Amino acid sequence: MNFQQLRSVREAQRRGFNLTEVAHALHTSQPGVSRQIRELEEELGIELFVRVGKRLTGLTEPGEHVLPVIERLLQEADNLKRAADDFAQAGSGRLRIAATHSQARYALPPAVRDFRAHHPDVSLHLQQGSPQQIARLLLDGEADVGIATEALAQYPELVALPCYRWTHSVVVPPGHPLLDGPLTLARLAQFPIVTYEPGYTGRSHIDDAFAAAQLSPHIVLSAMDADVIKTYVELGLGVGIVAAIAFDEERDRHLRALDARHLFADNMTRLAVRRSAYLRDYVYAFIQTFASPLNREVVDAARHELPSAEPVLAWSRAARTFAFPLSCF
Repeated sequence: MNFQQLRSVREAQRRGFNLTEVAHALHTSQPGVSRQIRELEEELGIELFVRVGKRLTGLTEPGEHVLPVIERLLQEADNLKRAADDFAQAGSGRLRIAATHSQARYALPPAVRDFRAHHPDVSLHLQQGSPQQIARLLLDGEADVGIATEALAQYPELVALPCYRWTHSVVVPPGHPLLDGPLTLARLAQFPIVTYEPGYTGRSHIDDAFAAAQLSPHIVLSAMDADVIKTYVELGLGVGIVAAIAFDEERDRHLRALDARHLFADNMTRLAVRRSAYLRDYVYAFIQTFASPLNREVVDAARHELPSAEPVLAWSRAARTFAFPLSCF
């Protein structure tokens, strides 16, 4: 048994049983992948894959049971390499951050700047995607840290640490009727709305608020990025609902913002890591740079909590009481 055999099985499942893609991902040949899989099956004495001719079509029942073990073995091998790197390459390495568009645009820049000042030998790799894509990158070991408002707390294999709360604003052109009088859901629902796609940047709280008021908003366009939303508001497509920090009076001087915190529930941005991952020293450093209450002791305490348990009180309280400056969103 060897790691290449294990990687071949794992990648076959990840790549939809397409051995051509598996071979490309592992930088080998398709016959080589087939041979690695067959040799492992022979050694284990079971078939891991359902086959139609020479083509793999799925996992067998034994394969379904064996795959999680293979995942753990490969994760531990990766942890072993990272632990060795902490000593062999102290202070240097690569930090892979996965974040939504809003987090990458508004929350991360100050933290990246400060982190780089203290860790110049660590290269940063930023990946953007949906909260579900971010979770998948973490679970597959392709990201070290994930940052998003939605979804991350739903995966027991991840530790999702609360970082900060934030609210929404409504953005409109100058002279818009909503600028006169109190902002209510009923008045807001009278206009076409441009806001975030479902699953992004607190969209669920927006939908919940309208549903609770038995209102059906006319959402004419949804996007992943606040700058896109504001662009279409400027074009007159509708009124926008964005994260409050995404509005800058100087940069967005052609728009006006209305505080909507009384309309929509607060949102919690979370930072997640894989529960079983080995975190190098600079990963802990980045986490604390992004959210100062989340020091190494707090992160490790959370990682050792049961997956179904509520976060430990110490860091939950810290996250609730710590206030980020606006520039840090």
